[in-house]
Amino acid sequence: MPSTVLTATIAQPIEIEKLHDDANAATTQANGKEQDDFFWAYTEEPHRTRRQAIIKTHPEVLKLCGPEPLTIPVVLAVVALQVFCAWFVKDAAFLSWRFLATAYIVGATANQNLFLAIHEITHNLAFKSPLANRLFAVVANLPIGIPYSASFRPYHLTHHKSLGVDGLDTDLPTALEAWFLDSIGGKAFFCTFQILFYALRPMMVYKIPLTNIHAFNIAAQITFDVAILKMFGGTALGYFIMSSFLAGSLHPCAGHFIAEHYVFSQHARLAEGRKSEAAKLAPPPETFSYYGILNIFTYNVGLHNEHHDFPAIPWTRLWKLNEIANEFYCDLPCHHSWVGVTWQFIRDKEVGLWCRVKRKEGGRKVGAGDGATHAQPPLVSR
Repeated sequence: MPSTVLTATIAQPIEIEKLHDDANAATTQANGKEQDDFFWAYTEEPHRTRRQAIIKTHPEVLKLCGPEPLTIPVVLAVVALQVFCAWFVKDAAFLSWRFLATAYIVGATANQNLFLAIHEITHNLAFKSPLANRLFAVVANLPIGIPYSASFRPYHLTHHKSLGVDGLDTDLPTALEAWFLDSIGGKAFFCTFQILFYALRPMMVYKIPLTNIHAFNIAAQITFDVAILKMFGGTALGYFIMSSFLAGSLHPCAGHFIAEHYVFSQHARLAEGRKSEAAKLAPPPETFSYYGILNIFTYNVGLHNEHHDFPAIPWTRLWKLNEIANEFYCDLPCHHSWVGVTWQFIRDKEVGLWCRVKRKEGGRKVGAGDGATHAQPPLVSR
């Protein structure tokens, strides 16, 4: 699965020598990395640096920031679709072809869409009011069957503030996961049940305090589930749960979970294809975009470098960001198929749960109060 191998990262002249040393070390680590360790980075995460460079060159991109009202009717339509499908399968035998086909083709795609609607809403991109966004996320959560939108918000915003920081970024696999699942069978198991890993791992890394919005999320979900159970029966409720499981399993749209931040073997050998001196000095990338057709169903989450650079730009305007600042994105490595990503992840012996960039310092927890800030390192530190 080929990918572009150039990059466009800006470094300060006074830091070139140190950055060059780090780039060489990172490249050596990327090419000859031990199988039992992650890619440890000693640089600041790349998105803040690129964001500042883009704003300096194209200040007009800031006009793209702000809520997208279109998100509201899209969410309501998908919620309605899922309620209709639950009614449609209510008399089908559980795990029958009718039930499974509807859950996989429609339900999993719809619930993946709702996962990513909650992702958008988490960034306050549906309404101007933060409270309205939190409440609306609970509505988007309903067909998922299990309350999670309130907990997702602080963990995900911490992922942005603390990208790759060990002990803070719960998107990172733990060393135990990486060691135990370091085989084709283990990676296949991970891809099949990855929704459970993403649901349970954050609580194992650190716990967040429960708030009123958590209580509302739980109460609203229980009320909705009981209503579905009484009106349509247990098969309808099981349809929601199965749709959520399949959405995070071996489903084409689920490839984005792996594609976004795992460093594949072709990415690890980036230095071999770099042309410009600035590109050769850049550390290995750690976020990867996908520009394919499945973005239609997933709020353009495939434009992941663009999203991390500007989390305040909604899904409908990420393509415009890419167009305006294309010189910053056209040479970054990217994926061309989410299905291909999952296939290579499972089959390629050079790719596994170890293939993530980690850093020991920097960032902060969101919604965790005082004492949650890690010392942010300089651009390059030893």
